[in-house]
Amino acid sequence: MAQPRKPRTPTSGRNVEKPREIALLAAPARQELVDTLEALGGEASVATLAAQLGRPADGLYYHLRLLVRGGLLEELPDEGDGRRYRTRADKGMRLQLRYRGGRNAGAAAVEKVGSSMMRIAARDFAAALKRSDVATDGAEREVWASRSKGWVDRRDLAEINRLLARALELLQKPRSTSRDKLIALAWVLAPLPVRPSRRGQDED
Repeated sequence: MAQPRKPRTPTSGRNVEKPREIALLAAPARQELVDTLEALGGEASVATLAAQLGRPADGLYYHLRLLVRGGLLEELPDEGDGRRYRTRADKGMRLQLRYRGGRNAGAAAVEKVGSSMMRIAARDFAAALKRSDVATDGAEREVWASRSKGWVDRRDLAEINRLLARALELLQKPRSTSRDKLIALAWVLAPLPVRPSRRGQDED
């Protein structure tokens, strides 16, 4: 009889670089599990995850097992509230994808993760729009979808990256009595090919 496969010990550190690890996050269910676990401080019971996701706990175990086997999560001893899991990142840190552009396995895996991310974002946005209690404008706006493109220089690009990094930093703060609103933020930053100007079109 074949022996059950032993879960792999999580690799230390927050970076997710191996294509097989990145590919685990291409499934929306697993991506949401990791996101929710990180939003809860990097460690939580299955019961807590199920409550946050609005799903039965039994439906989460399959994905949790895959994430443990792949080394992204670690299963912890039961402390009386059921099975507990934590990410391999240090406390207060979140897992981070690292990859190179080009035709390689890592980039191919990240492409699938990105597509999955956008599907989750579209679903979250549609659900939020159906609510009448959300702010749709003003300084505390909660629902916002936009797409824009434009010309930037190196300083502009550095500033965009700084602002996005700051947004992530704000989202990584731990939950507290005053910090009780859970939100999701997704974006795509991508360079576009520059087309030749049409004849007669002015250029600066």
